[in-house]
Amino acid sequence: MLFYASLLGGISALLLGFVLLVAAVGAYVILIWPLTFWDLANLGLEKLGSSLWVIVAATFLGGAVGGLTYFSGVTSKSKPQSKAPARPVRATR
Repeated sequence: MLFYASLLGGISALLLGFVLLVAAVGAYVILIWPLTFWDLANLGLEKLGSSLWVIVAATFLGGAVGGLTYFSGVTSKSKPQSKAPARPVRATR
């Protein structure tokens, strides 16, 4: 179950990245393209095509490790101990 929960974290990270990418492209198409007619042809994004799988794999693995640490309880196990007294202390009058 922990394995599937961590995979869900990785898939969620990919989904969030896709949603952010679609939102950025949508903002570009709605705001920048009609005003400037700048078509991004001179950015040279073709060079990133060969390393795109590395970006996708790193996003998935980062989400999976984040999901693993969250769902396994590693973050909640490292809470500091409270410094409560061993026996109750009564107030003197």
